[in-house]
Amino acid sequence: MSKTIAIIPARGGSKRIPEKNIQILGNLSLLAHSILYAKENSEIIDEVYVSTDDSDIKKIALQFGAIVIDRPIAISGDLEPTISALKHVLESIESNVENVVLLQPTNPLRPENLLKEAFEVYRERKLDSLFSVTQNHQKFGKIENEKYVPFNYKIGQRSQDLEPLFFENGLLYITKTSLILSDIIISENAFPFEVNHIFAQVDIDTPDDLDYAEYLYQRNKF
Repeated sequence: MSKTIAIIPARGGSKRIPEKNIQILGNLSLLAHSILYAKENSEIIDEVYVSTDDSDIKKIALQFGAIVIDRPIAISGDLEPTISALKHVLESIESNVENVVLLQPTNPLRPENLLKEAFEVYRERKLDSLFSVTQNHQKFGKIENEKYVPFNYKIGQRSQDLEPLFFENGLLYITKTSLILSDIIISENAFPFEVNHIFAQVDIDTPDDLDYAEYLYQRNKF
């Protein structure tokens, strides 16, 4: 029987926030938030894997019931793409995996029913990949020759009249195993699953991001 697994890539190195993936949000590490989210969706996710090169991360992952795949140093550098870790996990396990759900520790806050709703669309439409996006409501521009050039609007245009633009929010990715083994996470036909939720604004890369996540976590505790 084919499986759906969650993979959480969590390497140890981080420049802006040391040990970023195990920083505390609420009373749990960022890593633990993603592990528990996967386990809360056990009707979809059969197994939860954490890919890491770090002993402290490995210890926490095991504590929360994830299966740890030791990531080789060769694919643990700053510039190494996420796909390398995903492929390594799939090549390291003996399991008939059909679908991979990618959960990033740096996006620890997710709407409760996000995975259920997204996976239903993924299954019913027979998609090969899906990723979450959020509409942007800002006015962007470029600076060329010391002049400001509007990108997605005209000067004086109201924000509510902007042409809709979206950004990849990092909350969730679902992809066929066959694509990942071909070095693809988001295919050309990937479905952009729209998420209009304040949690989509959280992507932890700096201490300020972590502070903002803590504020939202405390405000939205159930």
